[in-house]
Amino acid sequence: MINFFKNKENEKDIVNDDKSYSNIAALLIHVAKIDENYEDKEKEIIKKTLIELGATSSNIDKLISDALIIEENSNQILNFTKEVKNAPESDKIRIIESLWKIIYSDNNADMYETNLMRRLAGLLYIDEKTMGDLKEKIKQKLKK
Repeated sequence: MINFFKNKENEKDIVNDDKSYSNIAALLIHVAKIDENYEDKEKEIIKKTLIELGATSSNIDKLISDALIIEENSNQILNFTKEVKNAPESDKIRIIESLWKIIYSDNNADMYETNLMRRLAGLLYIDEKTMGDLKEKIKQKLKK
């Protein structure tokens, strides 16, 4: 579960954690749409990622529809990265892996996708080696 959604004072979930999940989903959707080909495989990766991060499966469709609106109405990725940047390292890694899965879901990474991932690495404070290792890990999994 994403630990940064916890309120440290009383250890209850923050009231607006759906907003946090929606922002993360908006980032995933943005990456999926960057090649102008948003497919069902990518939608499934997004759903699976949100569930792995702790979102309830009964609420996934609403989170994704909210995320679509957020993504369509935003003109910069900074809004999406704020939640991820403050996440524990393990959750950041899981999200980055999902981003690479989305990019390689069509077995190809175009220049717009790879450029976006370079920008995201900087915004999320992920070093180039870690980003490259995660990319290669996903590419190797897809070859199997």
